Amino acid sequence: MAKRSLYQQLRSTAQVRLALFVTGALLIVVSPIVGVLPGPGFIILFPIGLMLCLQNSAWAKRIYVRFKRRHPRYAAWTDRVMRRASAARRRERDALAAIGGKRSEKRPDGD
Repeated sequence: MAKRSLYQQLRSTAQVRLALFVTGALLIVVSPIVGVLPGPGFIILFPIGLMLCLQNSAWAKRIYVRFKRRHPRYAAWTDRVMRRASAARRRERDALAAIGGKRSEKRPDGD
């Protein structure tokens, strides 16, 4: 059995998960304020806060999935910024489907 990392061990308690979720929500709220200041504050704080919220709250995950379905263009951007593995798999699957669709169009009608 694989040894769990310290972060995973800490996340197993409800109090730590709540603290991480609150920290993530705080980072999301603070990021527009910091965005006005010079530097890349918003670009760094918002994805980190979103990541903490999504990792530690099933409620936030459900809302994020709904957002992704309604606004796929913005969701693709956030997935890319957060480097989500599911986004990479989805891009690869879409690329393969596009290649497969082009191949099926080139086939003669008799086959």
